[in-house]
Amino acid sequence: MCGRMAVTLPHAAMVQLFAATASNDLPKVPNYNVCPTTQIHTVTSEDGSRRLQPMRWGFIPQWYKKPNGGPLLINARSETIAEKPAFRAACRDRRCLVVASGFYEWKRVEGETPLPWWVTRADGSPMVFGAIWQDWSRDDITHRSCAIVTTPANAAMTPIHHRLPLVLEPDDWPLWLGESGKGAARLMKSAPEDALSFQRVSTAVNSNRAAGPELLEPVEDET
Repeated sequence: MCGRMAVTLPHAAMVQLFAATASNDLPKVPNYNVCPTTQIHTVTSEDGSRRLQPMRWGFIPQWYKKPNGGPLLINARSETIAEKPAFRAACRDRRCLVVASGFYEWKRVEGETPLPWWVTRADGSPMVFGAIWQDWSRDDITHRSCAIVTTPANAAMTPIHHRLPLVLEPDDWPLWLGESGKGAARLMKSAPEDALSFQRVSTAVNSNRAAGPELLEPVEDET
């Protein structure tokens, strides 16, 4: 799954990377501990024009009476996304990209403190996840929210966790955004084993209040 990430790429670099127009209310960067329910950086496309904009990380189904009116849906499983009532319309019509420098995942052993790992692209480029989005409105209040699509873990990820965010390559972006017609479902597969890099980091990041670049500093893995 993907439950925490970091974003260090400047906004100008994001605009250039995606050839997008930026909203004026983007979340501040760098942020070394991006948590669910906060605003994250996303890219959408309408009529071939891309927009870099903030969205609430935590998909809000239309039937929720308030944003926290049910389970927090930060991820959507690729195997069932087209069937789930909360996700199926968005999967078909409202796909977006989520921009990150990398994400944290925790290796959990019963009776022990969860050990965090920092996961990035092996080639050092920004990570771009496939996601879905929609607008939720009540009483003249609108929230644009999203969920990151996840796949089964590849062999490299499996020792840490059984799920993996959907990592998309630049050549995949037009199809996922709907710019290249239909067929985005074929992109929902696990990243190649050699595409990712893993590094143990301090348990300081176990707190969602932790902040600062020191969260990304490597520590020795003693497992």
